Amino acid sequence: MKQSNNIEVFLDLIKAGLWEKEVWLSKYGEIDYDAIFQMAEEQTVVGLVTAGIEHVVDMKVPAEVKLQFAGRTLQIEQLNKAMNEFVAHLVELLRKNDVYTLLVKGQGIAQSYERPLWRMPGDVDLFMSKENYYKAKTVLLPIATQIDGEDVSRLHLSMTIEGWVVELHGTLHGWIKRVDRVVDDVQKNIIYGGNVRSWMNGRTQVFLPASDEDIFLVFTHILKHFYVVGIGLRQICDWCRLIWTYRDSIKSNLLEDRLKKAGVLTEWKAFSAFAVDYLGMPQENIPLYSDSNKWKKKARIILKMVTESGNFGHGRDMSFKKNYPFMVRYTMSFWIYTKMALEQFHISPMNTIPSWWALVKMGANAAAKKI
Repeated sequence: MKQSNNIEVFLDLIKAGLWEKEVWLSKYGEIDYDAIFQMAEEQTVVGLVTAGIEHVVDMKVPAEVKLQFAGRTLQIEQLNKAMNEFVAHLVELLRKNDVYTLLVKGQGIAQSYERPLWRMPGDVDLFMSKENYYKAKTVLLPIATQIDGEDVSRLHLSMTIEGWVVELHGTLHGWIKRVDRVVDDVQKNIIYGGNVRSWMNGRTQVFLPASDEDIFLVFTHILKHFYVVGIGLRQICDWCRLIWTYRDSIKSNLLEDRLKKAGVLTEWKAFSAFAVDYLGMPQENIPLYSDSNKWKKKARIILKMVTESGNFGHGRDMSFKKNYPFMVRYTMSFWIYTKMALEQFHISPMNTIPSWWALVKMGANAAAKKI
């Protein structure tokens, strides 16, 4: 199989797993399954590819390949079960101490998948009011085995409890003030307006943001990582499954109004084209989608960036950070982020420039402290 076909096979298998549909692979000839497995690991979508392999209809996938993917997926399933138990315990502990919280991202979004236990889990992210944020700290800090740092201005605290990374969020702010103002309104609708939905995690009712709020928050979180470090396929798949699950109840006018006020409607249309063209998202189910070539071109750029940068930028070669003096590392990092910004510029010039400038200032401040 030609090297260039690896990504095509990989994406076809993701589509099959994401939507539980049949897939035909014989047109690709001999398939490099080792390369497919490596890409699935890098993008944290092994479970989706495993599901996709089950839907291959025109050729026999080697037994050893099936076992490799199935074995890794079984590990993911066991990890999810353990995390779900921990989330239930954590939520109950906080409630006993009159701390009320919502679960965002992660295990909540997983419930939008056909096979929730096959989605690679991440951290436990809890969102709450400012008052509950400070109360949660008093409850959880004494049982944390590691404190990973707090951003007081953003009301964000990361810690490790019973081996799990738990992040407290008193706000879901991102990287641009214009976006944050809309996020503030959405947060108020959730906390004070009661715009929530719930997931029965065993016997524990876990509250999540309502679907309209969650779709917006998940998308702006994707953009935060996209502009700062890079984004992986799992996060985009999460967004697709969330939209698909609530496709019949999404308030398109409300969504459009929020995207316009936040200044990210361009990105929404670009990522929508990506979802349709490369992940098989039914175009009739994604709000505000356009099949214009303008967006298809942007979708190709996103594909290049996602496949090259890997999940949260982990695919980039950053080994130089261990091998060179600080100023050399700073210069090389500056070039990497500038090159990334030049690609992002084709998606949205308006948001690329402030994002790049914020990274430059952050690096400059770090350099000033070293000098």
